[in-house]
Amino acid sequence: MSDVLTYSDLESWSRESPSLAVLGHPIGHSLSPVMHNAALAALAGDDARWADWRYFRFDILPEDLPRALSLLHAKRFRGVNLTVPHKVLAFDQVAEVDDDARPVGAVNTLLWTPGGWRGFNTDGYGLSAALRASLGLDLSGLAVLLLGAGGAARGAAIECLQRGCASLDIVNRSRTNLEALIEHLRPLAGTIPIHARPAAASAVKGALVINATSAGLRENDAVPIDLASLSQTIGIYDMIYNPPRTALLRQAESLGLPHANGLSMLVHQGAKSLEIWTGVPAARTAPIMQAAAEAAAGRP
Repeated sequence: MSDVLTYSDLESWSRESPSLAVLGHPIGHSLSPVMHNAALAALAGDDARWADWRYFRFDILPEDLPRALSLLHAKRFRGVNLTVPHKVLAFDQVAEVDDDARPVGAVNTLLWTPGGWRGFNTDGYGLSAALRASLGLDLSGLAVLLLGAGGAARGAAIECLQRGCASLDIVNRSRTNLEALIEHLRPLAGTIPIHARPAAASAVKGALVINATSAGLRENDAVPIDLASLSQTIGIYDMIYNPPRTALLRQAESLGLPHANGLSMLVHQGAKSLEIWTGVPAARTAPIMQAAAEAAAGRP
């Protein structure tokens, strides 16, 4: 059986032991099976209940997602993770959506229930936990400068507001997308000031900078914002983890600014997903997942 499975593999699925999966397109790059299977193996060493649990990855085309979710439920997969492009697509295809996921409009974790899938979004938790673990920062009371206005930025913005950030400034090249995001966020902001800023904005002193754009995925990508133009920046968090050192993080290093990539967010959102499926606290499995992810990514 191939490491990357397809819809046809799902159709012929006959495994009766507890199974978990991640769906995406493409999915070959995903570190989720490495992380989850390492955590499950460690748990099985202490408790035989987890000995037969396994986590798989499926490359599922967007048009095949509805029937794939139906098949996964019929074949009693205990849980499913969703990555690009399925997080938003699945939102209206699950039986129930957790309250915390509703404002995001996307689900990345599904839990099997007799009546259908229950959808969660653990990305916000992953971001908060990653910031604490990698930069020692808590979003509560922080000024945040968020780069981007897409799906990843929406999830990050909502987490910042729900955690009680002091202010939220959002930078994006497309004014249309930026204004649409701000409009979505205003009802959630309460008394927290939120501002839309052009890409060249240099305001905001003493902020945590979060990159939720794709700038940095390619070697020749320019930085999404010039960190040298900002004042008293307290940290840089780039949600990209491959490559591990984007142009933004290299500039942060050259300026002596605390910085981290998105691998820790991947780990903590994954650990939270496993908690939803098994009841095992995320704090217990996150260190195991972190070590497995770093080894798989070839990092010390």
